Amino acid sequence: MDIVETPLPGIGVRRELMLATGRRVGVVTHRDGRAELILSRMDDPDACAASIPLSAEESAALGGLLGATQLIAQLADEHKDLPGVSTQQFFIQKSSRFAGRTLGETQMRTVSGASIVALLREGSVIASPRPDQELRAGDLAVVVGTDAGLAAAADILQSQ
Repeated sequence: MDIVETPLPGIGVRRELMLATGRRVGVVTHRDGRAELILSRMDDPDACAASIPLSAEESAALGGLLGATQLIAQLADEHKDLPGVSTQQFFIQKSSRFAGRTLGETQMRTVSGASIVALLREGSVIASPRPDQELRAGDLAVVVGTDAGLAAAADILQSQ
């Protein structure tokens, strides 16, 4: 997919891509560092249908969510020939009893047989997190295991 970059004199830069629907979606990065998520109108791709201001933290979180989709798809594709093995993602809520605690404290593998293979945090990926890696509220945990293991992992990560 091609990303079109357009300088906006006095404002910043617009970066957007064309979707299969014919709409354009993108980001305007202002000179002062602010960012806006933009969506073109269906009837006029050069006109803006929606503009959503994003803080730096919100931009990073959105990037992480979108990156998670690609990571999950890649893992699912790699596991397609392994019957009984699935990949699922779990959002670590502030209310989770493991928010602010280490991965080892969850005893994930011992209790569920499932493994956290990655954490998506603020737009970056922590691949193969170690047992001493802290889980934080807002993390997206990518877990691989059997259906029963994933159900047990959900119970662990979502417990309060």
